[in-house]
Amino acid sequence: MYRIKTGLLLFALFVMKTTQSQTLEEGKKMLYYERYQSARNIFQKLIEANPQQVEAVYYLGQCMILPDESTSKDLAEAKSLYQSKLQATNNPLLIAGIGHIELLQGNATEARRQFDAAANLTEKKNLMVLNAIGFANSNPDTKNGDAAYAISMLGQAKTLKKFNDPDVLVNLGDAYRKNGDGGNAVLSYEAALAINPKYARANYRIGRLYETQGRGQESIFMEHYNKAIASDEDYAPVYAALFNYYYETDISKAAEYFEKWLAHSDTDAKSCYYKTAIKYAQGYFLEAISSADECISKEGENPYPNLFGVKANAYNRLKDSVNAVVNFEAYLSRQKPEKITSGDCLEYAKNLSKVGGKDSLAIVYVEKAIEMESQENAKLNIAKSFAQSYEAKKNFKEAARWYSRMLALKSNPGKVDLYNAGYNFYRAANYDSAISVFTTYSSKFPDDIFGYFMSGKASWAIDTTLQLGMATPYFEKTIQLGLTDTVKNKAQLITAYKYYVSLAAMVKKDRQLTMDYIDKILALDPNDTEAAKNKAILSQPAQAPKKKPTSGRP
Repeated sequence: MYRIKTGLLLFALFVMKTTQSQTLEEGKKMLYYERYQSARNIFQKLIEANPQQVEAVYYLGQCMILPDESTSKDLAEAKSLYQSKLQATNNPLLIAGIGHIELLQGNATEARRQFDAAANLTEKKNLMVLNAIGFANSNPDTKNGDAAYAISMLGQAKTLKKFNDPDVLVNLGDAYRKNGDGGNAVLSYEAALAINPKYARANYRIGRLYETQGRGQESIFMEHYNKAIASDEDYAPVYAALFNYYYETDISKAAEYFEKWLAHSDTDAKSCYYKTAIKYAQGYFLEAISSADECISKEGENPYPNLFGVKANAYNRLKDSVNAVVNFEAYLSRQKPEKITSGDCLEYAKNLSKVGGKDSLAIVYVEKAIEMESQENAKLNIAKSFAQSYEAKKNFKEAARWYSRMLALKSNPGKVDLYNAGYNFYRAANYDSAISVFTTYSSKFPDDIFGYFMSGKASWAIDTTLQLGMATPYFEKTIQLGLTDTVKNKAQLITAYKYYVSLAAMVKKDRQLTMDYIDKILALDPNDTEAAKNKAILSQPAQAPKKKPTSGRP
């Protein structure tokens, strides 16, 4: 009887363990599909049944910190969860989880200490711990992650006996990609597919990599997105990627993929946001604002930050900069720093500049937008958009500021770049800065007349009485270069000669020299009325001064 009971007990324990293992796998599968709420429910039930189920605790914490809408409060709760379990067991997996949260909170040094502690506790021989460390550092959404460290840890995981985990290889691919090594990233993703051809995440990641290279790679990334769907039609992230891809170009296709994403995802804040985003993309801006407000109201204290972003952009399209600014501020204050893009900062800055009295803050956010871009052309385009905007409004002071900023951003400024900055400084009556820019112009292009000519004009604007002769060396060089092609350089030569006319008449008081420069002007342009009038005056014979009448006495 005793033995039978023991046998039944062991059988019951075996069944319970198998059931828990299957449920754990179900939770991990939901996490793989990025169905965080479903996964969270499973892991919570597992922990209720067995509070010492460490893996369930770790994955529950991941469900809290990985969603886009996770807040600082979620991070704090996840850390508290891990720490409470660590009091009972110094488990390296939970220590790695603490390191992940430290990274997300911006504490890279403390995160590294936790990761090293977790790795050392297992002598770098525990696949799950190594993968957790690698994932935390390779995750594209974790800006503070150390890609080289992730490559080292995941590389170590590959050397373990009987290794065959595609998840590790995809994380390794992400680490290579984060480290700027696209070639090895693709090789790692392909190695994951060699282990499991139906591992949709690997094809999805290859597609994402090629998509970042531009629409010219569309045939390649679409091939991999379609492979991901064919291998596992429940893999929701690929539908989200396709929705985002078509959102700007084909809203009907975007809506089609949105419905597929919704069908394979948990209903959460993001789904409400996407419904709103589709209205925005269709041009229904007022409806988008109304829809966003409904979503925000439903979600209580922590609504999805992107809802404020879509409201801000809708108000922007309605040319309501005041409400656009209010909602951009709500978005920027609620969104995770790593999710904020240069475009967000740029649009906020543009609306700030329209509100009035916010120019200094607008400049701060334009600079943030520039700093966030990695490519020189992208940085230049941001500065140029503001320069051209101010120039169109005839605010030459600000236009000059941004054209000058372009000079600092560009590795090798050309003639047009220098001209735009210098000329707008000139138009803003900032003549010293104009001379500085045009001096650089002449230094880089010594055979070009324009730099000397504009330095001469700016100097003349400063030295209006000509007593200092500031413009003389610049106009002397203007004439020297201008005479090589008097047709092409006619306008510059005439201006230079007019300067010398004024100099000869006002300062040197030399009638003949004045006449000589007037003749040079008329030789270039016989119809110059000012020169013709001055010549006519100077051509009249000089009159002797009238004698004062002497007083006579009767």
